[in-house]
Amino acid sequence: PNVTFGDGFYCETAQIFRFLRNKKPHAVVIGKHVSCYAGCSFAIGVNGQCTIGNFTLLNGALIMAEEKIEIGSYCLVSWNVGIADSDFHPLEPAQRLVDARALAPYFENRPARPTLKTAPVKICDNVWIGMNAVILKGVTIGENSVVAAGSVVTKSVEPNRVVAGNP
Repeated sequence: PNVTFGDGFYCETAQIFRFLRNKKPHAVVIGKHVSCYAGCSFAIGVNGQCTIGNFTLLNGALIMAEEKIEIGSYCLVSWNVGIADSDFHPLEPAQRLVDARALAPYFENRPARPTLKTAPVKICDNVWIGMNAVILKGVTIGENSVVAAGSVVTKSVEPNRVVAGNP
């Protein structure tokens, strides 16, 4: 009930939503004629949200949202692409120790998880993201841009650009 989608939505398996933790309405909003093939996964946290525009194709992509990920219309997102709006674990060593204890399922007196840093990700219209690329928190990819296979994107990309590489 918290996933809405437009006419012509194709989903190879409902298992792509097995990691959907947000129970609020409209946690995932999918446009018209969107295709989500097997291998896709929506890992949406309790406060996370994802929107996808019309005529976008996701083929084996991993969408990880603790805050918000927005994917525009007419986008191509290829195999094993990871899009994340959070680091999902603290960067500071002492906080990672706390986080490890907080996530240990059989540890008594588990502490609360440290606050995680998040920043929305926006992928504008008509963007192509090649396989195995990683898009990290706070990034905006401008319209008509291409992210080459295997790239790690840590900074925003201007419209009409081709980017490749790992910082």
